Amino acid sequence: MESKIGNSFETLIEADDHGINDRDRVAAVRRVRLLSLHVNPENDFSGGVGMSPCFAGGRIDLKTDKLCNYMRGKYRDVQQNVFDYVNSRPDLQTPIEISKDDHRELCLRQLIGLAREAGIRPYKYVSEDPARYFAILEVVGTVDISLGIKMGVQYSLWGGSVINLGCFAMTELHHGSNVQGIQTTAIFDPLKDEFIIHTPNDGAIKWWIGNAAVHGKFATVFARLLLPSDSMQGVSDMGVHAFIVPIRDMRTHEKLPGVEIQDCGYKVGLNGVDNVALRFQSVRIPRDNLLNRFGDISRDGKYTTSLPTINKRFAATLGELVGGRVGLAYSSVGILKIAQFGPPNQPEIRILDYQSQQHKLMPMLATAYAFHFGTVHLVDKYSELKKSNGEELVAEVHTLSAGLKSYVTSYTAKSISICREACGGHGYAAVNRFGILRNDHDIFQTFEGDNSVLLQQVAGYLLKQYQEKFQGGALSSTLNYLRDSMNAYLSQSNPVTARWEGEDHLRNPSFQLDAFRYRTSRLLHSVALRLKKHSKTLGGFGAWNRCLNHLLTLAESHIESIILEKFIEAVRKCPDASSQDSLKLICDLYALDRIWNDIGTYRNVDYVAPNKAKAVHKLTEHLCFQVKSIAKELVDAFDLPDYVTRAPIGMQTAEEAYSVYTQYAGF
Repeated sequence: MESKIGNSFETLIEADDHGINDRDRVAAVRRVRLLSLHVNPENDFSGGVGMSPCFAGGRIDLKTDKLCNYMRGKYRDVQQNVFDYVNSRPDLQTPIEISKDDHRELCLRQLIGLAREAGIRPYKYVSEDPARYFAILEVVGTVDISLGIKMGVQYSLWGGSVINLGCFAMTELHHGSNVQGIQTTAIFDPLKDEFIIHTPNDGAIKWWIGNAAVHGKFATVFARLLLPSDSMQGVSDMGVHAFIVPIRDMRTHEKLPGVEIQDCGYKVGLNGVDNVALRFQSVRIPRDNLLNRFGDISRDGKYTTSLPTINKRFAATLGELVGGRVGLAYSSVGILKIAQFGPPNQPEIRILDYQSQQHKLMPMLATAYAFHFGTVHLVDKYSELKKSNGEELVAEVHTLSAGLKSYVTSYTAKSISICREACGGHGYAAVNRFGILRNDHDIFQTFEGDNSVLLQQVAGYLLKQYQEKFQGGALSSTLNYLRDSMNAYLSQSNPVTARWEGEDHLRNPSFQLDAFRYRTSRLLHSVALRLKKHSKTLGGFGAWNRCLNHLLTLAESHIESIILEKFIEAVRKCPDASSQDSLKLICDLYALDRIWNDIGTYRNVDYVAPNKAKAVHKLTEHLCFQVKSIAKELVDAFDLPDYVTRAPIGMQTAEEAYSVYTQYAGF
């Protein structure tokens, strides 16, 4: 009946279209379709996925092994290979109490063991199979985050820079996130056919350089390429380029002349990674040590490049290093998964039986799954980029990696603390690793780009696309959703939709995704108007700074929309019925929890009426209760064995947990 009503109205609109332009007609038809849908909402999941059976009062019979196979995918074997190797070598497992120096040496032995004994080939995978490399990086990080970072620095940053651009020294003391403002120089000497790498002042000292305090022999050094010229300055600045610079003797391991190395010492976390400060005093390297994919120098000092400007060369150079952000986002999800264990079952009331704990932890569990599918999509896009390198795809992967790295790592950092607090005194014990996870992961929010800076890059990309749309240009494939949602935002809110509070409607993926996208469109349109207004009196930077919080919220909203879209797709594609029901349940919780968290935005524009807002809150609480009943199975599907989590609180039984506790205490 509903579809007949909808089609009848569309026919009337098309028949009586005098004075109606195409845009108005499309908007009218869309409103009729929305009205007909919400008068009699239907579940639009292809494949017949409806409301989870547990919602009717039963319990989903979740088969953990099938969900695990779906989650881990085709790289489960290589991940298990890492776990098996670690389990077979107790001497390589990181103890709770370990000194900085011992931890550094242990991380080196772990990395060498994985490569030489376990048959892991990270360098090969970085260039030939990035998805396999990131799958390995995720599980290595669950063994020891310091080991994961050491592997990332060695193979993704150092190895990746050598592969893609033709230990990794980019950050400077005075220019942390402002890479384009670095001051280290590389002056070309045409007489000797060499570059002279030099640190001109203390602010240009390379800082936080990983793997260089103890183990590194070479570094990819980012420096300003200066060529001799007839100008008043005597040199021409060609912008930031990358150079391979030896820092230690290959045979004796002693520092090379002109290279000053100072240990950064103890850090809040990641003390298994040997970070260093580097200063160069006129260190000479051969001309061939320039990584010359985007710019090269001939023997006679002539500079050639396919990219005509400094800014374009800089963007291309950094664009090739986006794999570091991809790895951080993917690894951060792994850390969020490992934090999802809880106290063992006890005869008394369990922690998860309290509604307040369900409200804290169940949305977090749902989010871990959402992040998993979101970052899998990112890895797939990155792997596609390494094969095609199309201009639109480069921009898309850069924006997606910046947004997901920022959003996922910020959320994980907060979630680890919430998990710690939810476990009371047991959570404070070092043996349960919450403190270690929190301290080691904390820096994820800063390196490979400060999170607030990366979100601004996402917002800038959205605004550029918005401007091009209104100038008649086409949106990129990732942002096609903005076309319809922007039209919906600019049209009048549907009063029926705003008040509909039925459970089927609230759990309909179309409603959820429309709500996320509507919010993004609203934020994008309103911040564009604000920037235009303020730029007249404050200038470009002043206007941007005045609207900065608005811009950060816009970027997060866009990333949340992509995550939900990929989560919904993953539910649709899941081949096992019980796993699909479970994923649908937690997907609904993820979506409705996010809508409730930003309910003020939806209420302010009458997208959600008061009764509907109340229904969203009530249903979110009930979904938390339902997810609690299968929480153990959902966590078990992460497939993290006890010898990897290495936390008594995460053991399968209370007896095992308390036995480890008493042994650790010395009884």
